[in-house]
Amino acid sequence: MPDGVVTGDEPVEGGLPVAGDALVVDERGAWSADEAWDTANRIAHHARAGTDGGRRRVAVFAENAAEAVIAHLGALRSGASVVAINSHLAAPEVAYQLAVADVALLIAGPHTEERAREAAALVDEHIAPTVATWAAPGWDEWLASAPSGSPPDDRPILPNLLFTSGTTGTPKATELPPNVFPRRASWSAFVDGLAANRFVGEGRHLVVAPLHHTGPLNAVRALAAGTRIGVLERFDAEATLAAIERWQIGSTTLVPTHLARLAALPDEVRSGYDLSSLRLVFQTGASCPVEVKRAMIDWWGPVFLEAYGATEVGVTSSITSEDWLLHPGSVGRSVAPYEVVVVDETGTELPVDTEGRLCFRDVSGRGIVYHDDPERTAAAHVAPGVFTLGEIGRVDADGWIYVTDRFADMVVTGGVNVYPAEMEQVLVAHPGVADVAGIGLPHRDLGEILVALVVPQDPGVPPEPADLQAWCEDRLSRFKCPREVRLVDSLDRNPLGKLDKRALRRAHS
Repeated sequence: MPDGVVTGDEPVEGGLPVAGDALVVDERGAWSADEAWDTANRIAHHARAGTDGGRRRVAVFAENAAEAVIAHLGALRSGASVVAINSHLAAPEVAYQLAVADVALLIAGPHTEERAREAAALVDEHIAPTVATWAAPGWDEWLASAPSGSPPDDRPILPNLLFTSGTTGTPKATELPPNVFPRRASWSAFVDGLAANRFVGEGRHLVVAPLHHTGPLNAVRALAAGTRIGVLERFDAEATLAAIERWQIGSTTLVPTHLARLAALPDEVRSGYDLSSLRLVFQTGASCPVEVKRAMIDWWGPVFLEAYGATEVGVTSSITSEDWLLHPGSVGRSVAPYEVVVVDETGTELPVDTEGRLCFRDVSGRGIVYHDDPERTAAAHVAPGVFTLGEIGRVDADGWIYVTDRFADMVVTGGVNVYPAEMEQVLVAHPGVADVAGIGLPHRDLGEILVALVVPQDPGVPPEPADLQAWCEDRLSRFKCPREVRLVDSLDRNPLGKLDKRALRRAHS
């Protein structure tokens, strides 16, 4: 750890370090610009050495921390494409992503080191990545073995490769699109292009959502452009208020579950913090209940910019606080390069204020692109350049978009996209299960929860829901497992074996 960094063993005034002029601060300490950039540049030199002559990538598999943000910055500075891996994944799940992404260097945190090394060992030895962990012995020596100073500015800066949950049981890899990650020929040109980053110029930015999501990763690019960053390891409503006050936070990214938990705080807690530094809250991840959004605007003021979209395409529509108050429940109007289209099941465009499949046309012609997967890329489109994010909606005469339902399997729980397919495949392998379907049901705090509907193999001796829950948790990351298991008599599959999950949701809501 560099000289001058406050460690967790030293007293910290008020429970959080004083940010001052630090470039990066978290709950354990503060990093000056010189300290942060020295570490980032050394990581960049190692990353360049590992990715010379090929498409190999650098992955960061870690919990939120200052070191994680700096690792992302260093990997970005190297010019390599950076893979942000969910820190909750099990080793085999991580190994799959390492292999698909052809990762050369894997940077882990103290809570993920063991799984990182196990995952690397599961990858074919010819492409297995090097593993480096900032909390492990040898990290300082590893950094010191790289040159100091900036690497040459001779590589194009490549977009992040992220994994989205897979409808067929395996995650899909996609590069961040050009409207999210500006394509530039060099580092200097890339940084010049970051002036349009929504967080640049808004004061210190707070990272509280997990860094493997698209929205929080904006913070790394803002950091590259000189924006100071504060990092919380995980979201806690009151701790977030304390960080906003303590670190004079100007901007942050939050999901509706965060907003619901903040709005639910007692009045005496809500009034106990000075939030006057806030200028921008980027809200994403799922639709927010109208009463929660209104309560937060009443409390924090018109600082919210809501974005609707997906990792594959970035923001497809957005709405300011002022416009939302005039059009409550809307997710905004479409933004370039997208145009909103509502179609029926045959793909025919529907008139205004008619509910149908909510789609977007990419006027650039790109649409959704999955890495090395033309079949999944094609399946994501209803027509060339016209894609759907799996939801039902309508558009009024003035172009305001309203999401009303979901026809795809995806469940958005706590701002995290979860597809039921992996859970279904695990549970149907249980000897006591004849059939299973995963659906999303409304939940006041999380927006939705994943519920497993299970048909017992022997209705006279059905499996215990708790046993099925444990079976799933032994085989999958916790966030992919159902929050609830319900035993049912049948799932009413059609002659082709397909489920009507909209009907199942209606029946079980």
